[in-house]
Amino acid sequence: MTHPFLDLAPLSAAHFASIEDRVARLLSTEQDVVIMQGEALLPLEGAIRGTAGPGTTALNVVTGPYGQTFGNWLRDCGATVIDLAVPFHTAVTAGQIREAFAEHPEIDFVSLVHAEAATGNTNPVAEIGEVVRKHGALFYLDAVASIGAEPVLPDTWGVDLCVIGAQKAMGGPAGVSAVSVSGRAWARMAANPAAPRRSYLSLLDWKERWVDGGRTALLHAPAQLEMLALEACVERIENEGLDTVMSRHASAAAATRAGAVALGGGLKPFVHAASDAAPVATTLQVPEEVDASAVVAKALAADPGLPLAAGGGALARSMIRVNHYGPDATRGVVHACLAGLGAALAGSGFPVDPEGARRAVALAWG
Repeated sequence: MTHPFLDLAPLSAAHFASIEDRVARLLSTEQDVVIMQGEALLPLEGAIRGTAGPGTTALNVVTGPYGQTFGNWLRDCGATVIDLAVPFHTAVTAGQIREAFAEHPEIDFVSLVHAEAATGNTNPVAEIGEVVRKHGALFYLDAVASIGAEPVLPDTWGVDLCVIGAQKAMGGPAGVSAVSVSGRAWARMAANPAAPRRSYLSLLDWKERWVDGGRTALLHAPAQLEMLALEACVERIENEGLDTVMSRHASAAAATRAGAVALGGGLKPFVHAASDAAPVATTLQVPEEVDASAVVAKALAADPGLPLAAGGGALARSMIRVNHYGPDATRGVVHACLAGLGAALAGSGFPVDPEGARRAVALAWG
């Protein structure tokens, strides 16, 4: 017998191109969209290595761990890097970006994460884009976590390189990702002698052999199952409506914040201002005497399906992350997560109010 995932007809170039077109419509972009055959770190790194070099002065905004990673890549490319780090419980502001340009007018590249799922914050890209455009710098955006959870509009915002992945709010596969590329970004790559060529990291290879060739011949055999899964998840978003999908995520975030406060047990939102909180995931701070990883472990032992995780690295003891994205952006999942956390905290002797949490969720859900 043949498994339904096996022995499929090869994916044609036309089919591949049609999936790219649907992703472009999701982004409301007229820019070239290239789907790359790997997790989003592939185009994230490829875009930096393609456009940055020893002559680049980069403003790298750090609002979480991915911003730190981008700074390392930029330095590895030989770029001069100016890190703008803000506390992980907040967001960067357009005013801070403006001040950085005033202090360093030589900046010609800006790297920013839209939503940091790891820390639960989101940055005001529209306002930041206005500042970046005024100064003529190339604008690189990681929208992997935000796409599907909140608006992502590279053309409107003046984003030159916008990288997305399907594995979070889109509810799709992790094995393929996409990047929209402006004409300015292509020109920067073409002028960069250090841009990867004949490499899996190379965006220029895709441009010259795929885009400029009329998208008739693929560079290599596509990741067929992942491409079909990406097509299916985009179709599901189209059928539900992108605005509806984003509304679900916004409601899940608001309800989780309100429910956690009402639950008690010392929980409070890690991101202080609701306006700075990402719709894709909500991070919660535990009391100093509580080990967040132990609370999560207890909750998962009772219900392994809960989308809960402890914070990464130094935040493992103090932060809990509720990953209410994709198919988990529902009222039922929010209720289940708060109930699981409440039971784990109560088991450790902390007073909680599960019914109060349920009422708060019901009131906060938009």
